[in-house]
Amino acid sequence: MLLGSHLSIAGGMWRALTKAARYGFDTVGVFVRNQRQWRAPPLSDEAVERFRRTRERLGIAPVVAHGSYLVNLAGRPEVREKSIAAAAEELDRCGRLGIEYLVIHPGSSRDTEAGIDRIAEALNRIMGACRHPGPGILLETTAGQGGSIGSSFDELAEILGQLGSPERFGVCLDTCHVFAAGHDLRTRDAYAATMNQFDRVIGLGRLLAVHVNDSQRELGSRVDRHAHIGRGKIGRRGFANLLNDPRLAAVPMILETPKEKTPDGRDWDLINAETLRSLVRQ
Repeated sequence: MLLGSHLSIAGGMWRALTKAARYGFDTVGVFVRNQRQWRAPPLSDEAVERFRRTRERLGIAPVVAHGSYLVNLAGRPEVREKSIAAAAEELDRCGRLGIEYLVIHPGSSRDTEAGIDRIAEALNRIMGACRHPGPGILLETTAGQGGSIGSSFDELAEILGQLGSPERFGVCLDTCHVFAAGHDLRTRDAYAATMNQFDRVIGLGRLLAVHVNDSQRELGSRVDRHAHIGRGKIGRRGFANLLNDPRLAAVPMILETPKEKTPDGRDWDLINAETLRSLVRQ
């Protein structure tokens, strides 16, 4: 199991790597810029060099970046153009930093089919403008609330089928999101059915990252509310199914559970990591 968490880059991107190493993580999730602003200060050569040196020393791999929450590749023209520019800039940062993947929420639209076409066209523009050979874009599964596209595997497959460089794209499966969208993980049979559907529609070879989150809300709620591992509606058994799937042994598992501490000061990232490790059968 390649286990990590999404960690803060406050004080320098390299700090997420050192914290991941202290936690005993193999991999890590990061933002490459402020996720709630359209504009961001340029990434300096010194910051790039320190990130690369720190990562080489600590051996954290892969690194999975997360795109801005503002990005909507299916949105109105003005928002869509700003989203394309922001995502392209984030992908360029990933290339400079040597980050393997940039996870993007596909977008939202009241007209799903038109939205899918707009997303695919935007992704082709973004990747076509990328000057780096390395970073890939992963489309994140969504919960389906607010007209978000990507709650069904068929929608993601439609987008992927329109892309001109398919080898540069894949999928990030978010366990809370797929559960909220109606894909059950809780029993062995339910998990097998969900993953078999994913494999049939998209292909497990394109599943390149997992965001590991329990769900505060019930199956099919279409509400995106993350919970600590084993303390939501998916439960420990559902995560045991995921973690013991040999097909996913090399897929990075990134915690995106609530960032908080227990009353006695323990970090929930460490508690959730301990829970996940305890579910892996030897």
